[in-house]
Amino acid sequence: MAPAGLATVRVDKWLWAVRLYKTRSDATEACRAGHVRVNDTSAKPATVVKAGDTVRARNASGEHVVEVTGLLEKRASAPVATSCYIDHTPPAPVEERLANFVRERGAGRPTKRDRRQLERFRRH
Repeated sequence: MAPAGLATVRVDKWLWAVRLYKTRSDATEACRAGHVRVNDTSAKPATVVKAGDTVRARNASGEHVVEVTGLLEKRASAPVATSCYIDHTPPAPVEERLANFVRERGAGRPTKRDRRQLERFRRH
């Protein structure tokens, strides 16, 4: 996974490469805003990560707790990206997940987005 000689990577690049943030600038802004912690220390965008580090990143979908197992500098396919970390994120409480699927009675036919959310909920 890691190219030969690659021992550390900037945290903003790594977060973007493993697809926890959509763009590198989003990852950089999250670091500057204090939403990213490496080994329980607030991380600046240039903070380096190495295998074995624990990264906590908060984004729109919630807080993710991951352990670094591989290093990437460039964005890779989803299967490669997910093989570069171990996800230790605790599951969301069931009540919180159920709250996302409350629809008003008589609201009409569910949209495509509603249907996908419901299918995602049923799988878990």
